[in-house]
Amino acid sequence: MGDCRVRNIYLLGVGFMLIFTAFTTCGNIEQTVIRSLTNTSFSGSGYDSLAIIYGVFSASNLVAPSVVTVVGPKMSMILSGVVYSGYVISFSKPMTWSLYIASTLIGFAAAVLWTAQGTFLIMNSDSATINRNTGTFWALLQCSMLFGNLYVYLQWREVMTISDNDRWTLFIVLSVISLAGTAVLVTLKDTKHADNSRQIFDTLLPSQTLFKEKVASTLDQIITEFRSMLRLIRTKNMMLLSVTIVYSGLMLTFYSGVYGTCIGATREFKMVAKGLIGLSGVFIGIGEILGGGMFGLLFFNNQFRRTSAILLGVIAHLLGFYLIFLMIPGDAPIASADSSHYKPYLSPSPVVALVCSFLLGLGDSCFNTQLYSIIGILYPEESGPAFGSFKFIQSVSAAVAFGYSNYLVLSLQLLILTIFCFFGTISFFIVEKIEANASDLQDF
Repeated sequence: MGDCRVRNIYLLGVGFMLIFTAFTTCGNIEQTVIRSLTNTSFSGSGYDSLAIIYGVFSASNLVAPSVVTVVGPKMSMILSGVVYSGYVISFSKPMTWSLYIASTLIGFAAAVLWTAQGTFLIMNSDSATINRNTGTFWALLQCSMLFGNLYVYLQWREVMTISDNDRWTLFIVLSVISLAGTAVLVTLKDTKHADNSRQIFDTLLPSQTLFKEKVASTLDQIITEFRSMLRLIRTKNMMLLSVTIVYSGLMLTFYSGVYGTCIGATREFKMVAKGLIGLSGVFIGIGEILGGGMFGLLFFNNQFRRTSAILLGVIAHLLGFYLIFLMIPGDAPIASADSSHYKPYLSPSPVVALVCSFLLGLGDSCFNTQLYSIIGILYPEESGPAFGSFKFIQSVSAAVAFGYSNYLVLSLQLLILTIFCFFGTISFFIVEKIEANASDLQDF
């Protein structure tokens, strides 16, 4: 059983790595690709698409635990992976209506996918392995930042405008990679209980009376999961952690959609700007992988690891914010290089831009691995509702951030991030102290 669980964690990480190789690369270049379209009838916005995704994602998290309970975590992840592939392939021939429909569908699929992932991770972990498994999964997942973005850098490093053929080739390749990730999830093995999808199929075979009883039982499960999620959101620990989770959502928006757009809109980068977007994603991924590996695999003392990781994340992010503020034009998130009117305080340097990318990834990894770890420790028996609550809060903040990214200059966006970084860190430390005191009382 132990070997099966370890195998599941690695397969889970590899499957998500492939799926998000496609999706994160897509999000990183989405707004830049849209700005380069020659199709004058297209009127969509990459920021609006991502805002829709995270808006639907946030609302869908209210029902995602129920869906995972009924369908089962494995089948939930497989079906969601297919939807992710459909979203990526829609960029091979962008149309306004298809962009926004795909954005809506993937928002729902994302809520189901991440709730199922959190549930499956807890099912294959215990108090002795949760730290290792969280770090292993996170490090594998963040390898997704490397491959697609490296391709973008190699192919577009001297490209001023992205051609239709360049765009078509990239997104077809990414969609195939996403489907390969879904195929990996098919090979996962159930551990604690059989997949509920088989139980649903079996309800079609018995008598009509038994079928009605099964349906009623399923509805009871849905209502129970939904109530559990609402109850967890109102608990003291989750309310405190929500400040940290909001910050993680704001950071998700900044590093996955805004920062790459800022690099592409900085005229001082000239011919290397488009390729630098891809290389920036690679360095974000390196930071994510290093953080996941260092704090998930090397340090096993829970309290030391969590507090140390958060402090490192704060230092990395605040340093990165300061350098970005000095180096990137203030209107880069909302203007192209040709229409920018702001001058940076320091001369933009590709090397410093990549250092900032690394710092953003490292800090994000520190915060997210510790959130996964502490939620797994606090709610081991209610993993579905707990991770549903986590993703609900995170996606609401990400949707809001993508919404204001269309309008706020860079300095205001960095100020918002700095404020939530400070208060999110304080909130996390309070919860960590509460959890440590509770553990001491149990030991006593």
